[in-house]
Amino acid sequence: MTGDQPAPPASTGGTANQRARILVVDDEEAITDLVAMALRYEGFDVDTVQSGQAALTKVALDPPSLLVLDVMLADIDGFAVCERLRDAGHGVPTLFLTARDTTQDKVRGLTLGGDDYVTKPFAVSELVARVRAILRRTGFAVPGDGHPAPLRFADLELDTRTREVRRGGRLVELTATEYRLLLFLLSNARTVLTRAQLLDHVWGHDFSGDGGVLETYISYLRRKVDNAEPALIHTVRGVGYVLRLPR
Repeated sequence: MTGDQPAPPASTGGTANQRARILVVDDEEAITDLVAMALRYEGFDVDTVQSGQAALTKVALDPPSLLVLDVMLADIDGFAVCERLRDAGHGVPTLFLTARDTTQDKVRGLTLGGDDYVTKPFAVSELVARVRAILRRTGFAVPGDGHPAPLRFADLELDTRTREVRRGGRLVELTATEYRLLLFLLSNARTVLTRAQLLDHVWGHDFSGDGGVLETYISYLRRKVDNAEPALIHTVRGVGYVLRLPR
């Protein structure tokens, strides 16, 4: 193949057993973190980049199942990224994410080959639902649709179908809030989560209660989950918490 020839078209569909992988592209780190963590929480594999050029490079090297692509990127806008990918033969499904909400912009995005369009500010639940819908249409396995494998880290296991949690084979009884908190920590194992991220995802964006509620529930979880060695829930001073093995 010469440098003048376009790359061969990438597959635009998966199989029912193929796990979907999502690439989130946004130059606002807070947005990429929010979207990536929400999707990981739902069981998806997620990569992130923060520029249009990085997205082009990433797709060329390792095409994802779906792009969540911001339109207003600093280097190459999302519409141009999508156009270049289509010209190169990459048919990766694309969900545009942008503050632009005019009909003209939406039509342009869909005309370029976008599959859906979500405007900022957005509800995370809506974005996740739209991601699921696109992946179903393109034939990829969607977490939660079939029989997802339990989440595991070290000797900790959480089954999202039965909502059962076990540590070293021992059943751990959790309240609904404790379960949501552990699920988010386990879905992002080894990733340091800030207090704000934990409060947003477990208690909701509009939570206005006592900020100390997080520390209270972390202590509840530690008593139930970390009453055996090794301890898995760790405090990162001045930042938040992480689920990992001791260092």
